Amino acid sequence: FLFYVLCEVDERGFHPVGYYSKEKYSDVGYNLACILTFPCHQRKGYGRFLIDFSYELSKKEDKVGSPEKPMSDLGQQAYKPYWTSTIIDFLLNESEKSMSIMDISKKTSIIAEDIIFTMNMLGLLKYINGVYFITAERTLLQELAKKHPVKEPRVDPFQLHWTPYLTDIKRDKFSIHSKKPTIEGDITSRAAGGF
Repeated sequence: FLFYVLCEVDERGFHPVGYYSKEKYSDVGYNLACILTFPCHQRKGYGRFLIDFSYELSKKEDKVGSPEKPMSDLGQQAYKPYWTSTIIDFLLNESEKSMSIMDISKKTSIIAEDIIFTMNMLGLLKYINGVYFITAERTLLQELAKKHPVKEPRVDPFQLHWTPYLTDIKRDKFSIHSKKPTIEGDITSRAAGGF
């Protein structure tokens, strides 16, 4: 396991406020195994910060991930708002008119199953003939963004200097590089003579 400890800093030094752990390599794509914010530091946004941090590290690893399952009730209380605000924020700020769940997954590093769960919960998906369709009008997304804002503190990915624990990308099915392109990208590459 790898452990990441979050600290507050003052003139007396570093003071741990929480941590999370993750497996060095997860066969099922978990990017977080255990998370804890010490009781005297709860309600400060540190749990959400650690969740955000776990996904930012997944982005640096070029992977999609999910917390270890099954999740506890408290885990669900922490993750549902995070997924909701992250996905809504992404959809509002993305300039692409057409995108797939896999596109959202690649950009947010949230595994497709968690995106489908969240978007179903929000009523943003339609399932027609075995295919999911995203139905998110801008006004609805703006309304949802007011109900589910992205909260502080947030991880600044530009301040994150970290080298991933290296694994064999060819056998890593959660690597973004192993994900299939969108249908439009596939059609474009075939039209250009690629395959």
